[in-house]
Amino acid sequence: MKKYILSCLCLFSISIYSQDVEDEIIISEEHHELKLNGLFLILGAIELDYQYLLNEESAIGIDVLYTYDDENLDVNYYVSPYYRQYFGKKYASGFFVEAFGMLNSVDDYIYDSYYDEPTDSYYSNSGYQENVVDFALGIGSGVKLLTKRGFIVEIDAGIGRNLFKNDRGFTIIGKGGINLGYRF
Repeated sequence: MKKYILSCLCLFSISIYSQDVEDEIIISEEHHELKLNGLFLILGAIELDYQYLLNEESAIGIDVLYTYDDENLDVNYYVSPYYRQYFGKKYASGFFVEAFGMLNSVDDYIYDSYYDEPTDSYYSNSGYQENVVDFALGIGSGVKLLTKRGFIVEIDAGIGRNLFKNDRGFTIIGKGGINLGYRF
């Protein structure tokens, strides 16, 4: 009987320790992205995009565009800071939505006409007003594809509204493109 009690005590005194292993969340050590918009290169402008990844779901960044060919684009330049929220399974990639601000400059075509009663004549004045600067707020969305080596292909589009010079023709402003870049 003593052997039986001693055996039971030994069995109950052995503690078994186990641990559930959950899927490890891969935390990226690369938090910076630099991209170039290929679509605007074709249209006569250069747009660079820098993005800092805050975590696996969000990022902040800035787009800078400068036009070197005035024939295809009405925008002279813009600087656009943004915040993005990602919904993909990989770290800061997949489908995203963004909110942005945009300081922009356009060449605006002005057409003004009026009627002069004493002379019974119509007068018109038209021409370009260069470098009309305004600030817009807007939203956008897109998708970012990322390779294991850090190369990026991104397609995005956004639309915003200029806030201050609403009497001009450029109250609605857009941005978007096909971006190629690298995460480092």
